[in-house]
Amino acid sequence: VGSEMARLLEAGDFAARKHKEQRRKDPEGTPYINHPIVEDTDTKFSEIEECFGVEVRRVVEEVTDDKTLPKAERKRLQVERAPVCSRRAKLVKLADKLYNLRDLNRCTPQGWSEERVQEYFRWAARVVSGLRGTS
Repeated sequence: VGSEMARLLEAGDFAARKHKEQRRKDPEGTPYINHPIVEDTDTKFSEIEECFGVEVRRVVEEVTDDKTLPKAERKRLQVERAPVCSRRAKLVKLADKLYNLRDLNRCTPQGWSEERVQEYFRWAARVVSGLRGTS
C-alpha cells in the first residue's frame, strides 16, 4: 500500500508540474490537473510510459482526444467509445465527467451561456450512459 500511495503522489506531482500554467474557466482561475495531459501540455505518450509504465500509457491513450479532429467529432467519439473502453479508462472518464459536472454546477465558466452548460450536461450524460456498470 505504501508504494501505491507513493506512486499516486508521484503522478499528482507530475500532473501538477505539467499543468502549472492551466486554469479552470471560473472567475477565480482555479488551477487544475486532469487526464488529457497529452492534449493540454507538451507531454508525450512515451514520457508517460517511461514514468508510469505501459499500462498507464494505454489508459491515457484511451482517454485522450485526437486534437486534429473537429470538436464535434471528438465529442461524438467519446460517446461512441465509452462502452468499449477498458475498465480503467472508464473510471478515468467517469471521474472526469463527475468533476466537470460538479464544477459546472458550482460555477458557470466565463463566456459560457446557460444553453452551453445544458448542452454539456446532455453530452456528458450520453458519455456516462456508456460507462454504466463501472465500479
